[in-house]
Amino acid sequence: MNAQEFCIVLTTTNQEAETNQIIESLLSHQLAACVQTMPIQSHYVWQGEVCSDNETLLIIKTKASLYKQVESMINDLHNYDVPQVVQVSIENGSNPYLAWLDETTK
Repeated sequence: MNAQEFCIVLTTTNQEAETNQIIESLLSHQLAACVQTMPIQSHYVWQGEVCSDNETLLIIKTKASLYKQVESMINDLHNYDVPQVVQVSIENGSNPYLAWLDETTK
């Protein structure tokens, strides 16, 4: 199994209902095998102002070939004007885990 066929997609949300909707949509459409969440505090500049917000980080495990569909779904469901949607390549991973990722996504 080639680990580089898989990736992690990161996004953040600030509403629990939106977080749950993104997760449910990604999993039910087989665009992700797993989504982990973590509470975080984000500090950033938006429209010239320094901002700080409590957010939820979504760590989405998927195939690299599905990235554009994942990005599109997040953008469609997100309330932010410019949501964070970034792809992180997987260099290596255990074969059983990568096989599970492959079997669980379309």
